[in-house]
Amino acid sequence: MKQVLLVLSIFFVTISFAQEKKEKEQLLVLKKANNYVYEGNDLVEDDNFVSGEMEYRKAISLNSNSVEGNYNLGNAYYDKGSYEEALYRHQQAANSSTSKAEKHKAFHNIGNILMQNKKCSEAVEAFKSALRNNPTDDETRYNLALAKECAKNEEQNKDQNEDDQNKDQNQDENKENQDQKEDKKDQEGDNKEENKDQDDQKENEGDDKKDEDGKPKDEKEDKGKEGDKKDDKKQPPPKPQQGKMSPQQIKNLLEAMNNQEQKVQEKMNAEKQKGVKVKTDKDW
Repeated sequence: MKQVLLVLSIFFVTISFAQEKKEKEQLLVLKKANNYVYEGNDLVEDDNFVSGEMEYRKAISLNSNSVEGNYNLGNAYYDKGSYEEALYRHQQAANSSTSKAEKHKAFHNIGNILMQNKKCSEAVEAFKSALRNNPTDDETRYNLALAKECAKNEEQNKDQNEDDQNKDQNQDENKENQDQKEDKKDQEGDNKEENKDQDDQKENEGDDKKDEDGKPKDEKEDKGKEGDKKDDKKQPPPKPQQGKMSPQQIKNLLEAMNNQEQKVQEKMNAEKQKGVKVKTDKDW
């Protein structure tokens, strides 16, 4: 029994010693990482960003969950205008933070970075997270108000842009429809002009078949031929030559002269019997 207790005692002592050794090693690592952070802070303050960034990275390589290393490196990137790198480092710091104070600082800076990137709606949520960890920070509250106003304007601009896009789209569609109507109208006009030309051509062809009186030439020619045939059939009898009147012609001429003289005499007798016409209207 005593041997068992002795073995157990030795075992626990060994475990405790190993645990203590491990904790000492971890403390040394954390201390060394913090020293790298302090050196990085000094270098960045002296405007030596490259060397300072290297020291921060050494600290993070020793302790990937180093809140100080990620936070200070994020601030260094922010000051240099490298907002994407700064956002990543502050998100790492927020995830590794174990205290509300650390979380508040990380989310506050995340909100500032998002505002720089014109992501106002996301910045509103970041500032709200910062205030949940420290509701008394007036600077965070002020930045939250700015982010809300920015998000409101952002939404209005988005709606306006959508309206403008819809308006431009409607104008383009109307213009396209108008162009199609004009093209169709021009095509109809071309068709009408073509039909007119065809009608004019037919009319000219018809005129070529008509004479000056507007009658078809073929008909006139046919009538002329028929007339020639009729003239051939009904020609007047040949006139007698001058100075050689036939007895019948002399008789007819004398009878005509007598008839004419008799008519003249009858007319003269009728005028004598009629007398002078009497006026019935008064002269004034």
